[in-house]
Amino acid sequence: MFGLFGKNKPVKIRSCKENRKYGVAAKDLNELLKKGCELLQLPPSGAHLCLHADGTQLTEEFFQTLLDNTELVLLCRGQTWSGVVCDIGQLLSTDRHASGLVEAAKGLLSDERSQKRRKILNDLLLNLEDTSELESREEDEGWFEGVDARFKTKSAYMKYNCESRIRGYIKEVDSAAKTVEKAKVRAEVLKTSKRLAEMLKSARHNGCYFDRTEKEADRLCTRAGWFTCQGSFEQDVCPSLHSINPYGSRESRIVFSTWNLDHRIEKKRTVIPALLEALQSHKSADVNLVYFYRLLFTRENLKLVHIVCHNKGAHHLLCDAAEIFNTGKAQPKGKGKRQRLM
Repeated sequence: MFGLFGKNKPVKIRSCKENRKYGVAAKDLNELLKKGCELLQLPPSGAHLCLHADGTQLTEEFFQTLLDNTELVLLCRGQTWSGVVCDIGQLLSTDRHASGLVEAAKGLLSDERSQKRRKILNDLLLNLEDTSELESREEDEGWFEGVDARFKTKSAYMKYNCESRIRGYIKEVDSAAKTVEKAKVRAEVLKTSKRLAEMLKSARHNGCYFDRTEKEADRLCTRAGWFTCQGSFEQDVCPSLHSINPYGSRESRIVFSTWNLDHRIEKKRTVIPALLEALQSHKSADVNLVYFYRLLFTRENLKLVHIVCHNKGAHHLLCDAAEIFNTGKAQPKGKGKRQRLM
């Protein structure tokens, strides 16, 4: 191995800031560092070389074992290289390369046999084939495939999508009323449901949550249409950083339908049963409907979560006993311990 010293070895070098490669030949590592710094106009103090493939730093001995035309990265003091991951980071840091990446991914996918790599390429295409900047049906007919013709814009459909989900919660209250045996209590439940429906209608069924044209404080997405998973009910953030832009493609729109508006204090197990219990011995006028409205229909108790982060087990969070009845009204005995909303 050491008998090779003195013979020029050809390699390809580049900086960590650009993709252009230069052919350089040197007999040892010091000569290569000197030539590389001059070529790339980098300061020699603290400069070092590593393999482009995986970031392994070069030593003199390692340099002598390299195959001809091995790709290297020249780094300045304090810089690091993590292999091709760094190249991917640079590619995704700008939209400039998006169209090229789409074509490259499609080409690779056509011949790919590995299921894992196929999934990676499919996920890449799902996010890169993005027409989120288009809004109307005329501009992006493919996005509206399967969507009722009355919807002329993406935002209008997404708003309707959210409204439909939240209107369904009223239906669940009505369904629960049918399980009440006493006619008088059942009538109070239905009266309560009607009042809640009126409150929800006045708020336009909170369709603003999915509408990217709404004010920032009212929507769950960015102006471009990106939604981020808020994590399971007991988490502050999603550990997997799930995100999706249903405005970007028809496929993303369909996949977004699997995301859930999850009630932290559970709708079926806790909120609706607490409402029914309160109406067993009280009239609807005595019940704090604003509190139940917030629990059932607003972001105070709703989290948008990826299906993987939707914890369907019991949440064990209770309604706030002090909030169930209007101020000054008598509260039934035996209520559970006060539990704050998360």
